[in-house]
Amino acid sequence: MKDSLDILFEQFKKHNYIDASLNDRYNVKRGLRNSDGTGVLAGLTQICNVHGYVLNEGDKTPAEGELTYRGVDVRDLVQSCVDENRYGYEEVSYLLLFGHLPNKQQLEFYRTLLSQARALPADFVQDMILKSPSRDVMNKIGRSILSLYSYDDFAEETGIEAELKKAVYIIARMPTIMVNGYMAKIGHFDNESTYFHPVRPGETIAQSILSTLRITRDYTEEEAHLLDICLMLHAEHGGGNNSTFVCRAMTSSGTDAYAAYSAAVGSLKGFRHGGANIKVTEMFETVKQSVRNWESEDEVSDVLWDILQKKKGDGTGLIYGMGHAVYTLSDPRAVILRDNAEKLADAKGMRDEFELLKKIEQLTPVVMAERKGSSKDMCANVDLYSGFVYRMLGIPQELFTPLFATARMSGWCAHRMEEYSTCSRIMRPAYKNVVKKKTYIPIDER
Repeated sequence: MKDSLDILFEQFKKHNYIDASLNDRYNVKRGLRNSDGTGVLAGLTQICNVHGYVLNEGDKTPAEGELTYRGVDVRDLVQSCVDENRYGYEEVSYLLLFGHLPNKQQLEFYRTLLSQARALPADFVQDMILKSPSRDVMNKIGRSILSLYSYDDFAEETGIEAELKKAVYIIARMPTIMVNGYMAKIGHFDNESTYFHPVRPGETIAQSILSTLRITRDYTEEEAHLLDICLMLHAEHGGGNNSTFVCRAMTSSGTDAYAAYSAAVGSLKGFRHGGANIKVTEMFETVKQSVRNWESEDEVSDVLWDILQKKKGDGTGLIYGMGHAVYTLSDPRAVILRDNAEKLADAKGMRDEFELLKKIEQLTPVVMAERKGSSKDMCANVDLYSGFVYRMLGIPQELFTPLFATARMSGWCAHRMEEYSTCSRIMRPAYKNVVKKKTYIPIDER
């Protein structure tokens, strides 16, 4: 069988090669990006803006990063919640969906609605999750979202009101699907004990995740608030990121909400998109094991150089968690997460690891400039610290990307509804055919 597949593989390689130089010849915008690295403009949005540099007559001038949801700076949203000791993800979700900040009554109503909708339909966990566990929780989430279609008598109902109802239910149920999918996975494939806690009415999404994930259901408010900040920061990041674009492209075809959201989950699973925080965690373990004295900047710099030279790490030459397609001087999400994680790092006895992460953030641009001769502005991105925060919270690595998806569902829903209500054309980019016309050869003459 293996030899037969090798033969097929050789035939595939022989007849499926495209000369990369043809991209320049035909002005192909690979990755839907312009030559300066900016994304090809595909539409207009009111939902989110990601700002990291200024273009001045074609020259890119670095700038401090800004992330705004519906025009509101994410730093202000997070800081307000920190100052007032309250949870913010539901507020962010409302803002993204409805386009304005809710007052106290509107926010309380929305929180209550999400709490009441968090439980899955009767027998859903048994029939759709436990009977068909998946080794990958992201695949389980995608399949479960598609399965919810079968439990919705109004799945094909059109109109913005119907779309909004589906959005609220899916946002509410994402944490429950995620945790149950994880329990099915570890019970079936890892031979570990499992437990399925019922959802608690009145808990926020961050609280519900921790209380259903932990066997004791115990968590501190400090832990829940930090997870809430993670959810706020991951809720949205513009229409150009791959999963959001997939969601909007699916929506433009006229397909149903469940298909569109499931496709977005599938996109986020990719290692070039949502799986980056896992890569950071793996790289960080390499640094921890390779550096004898974590306080030595020289030792840390040497290991980072080894990673860049592909002598250590996963062999890609990448320092994960550093650099971003848009942000240059700073990623506001990374700054917020770093600043808010420091206190819990002390409480968890992980201050040394936290300081080592900060050294990676500080030294990587120096190593890139001095040893590699790179003049590119580089900052830490949110993935450098998100995996560390999840580990402090005792969240298993298999749930790093699913947590990202749980948070991002609010953004996907907002973009689907914007595409649904403001656009009326199917997305249809072009591909240049570079094969010359061939004469058909009868099978006996081949």
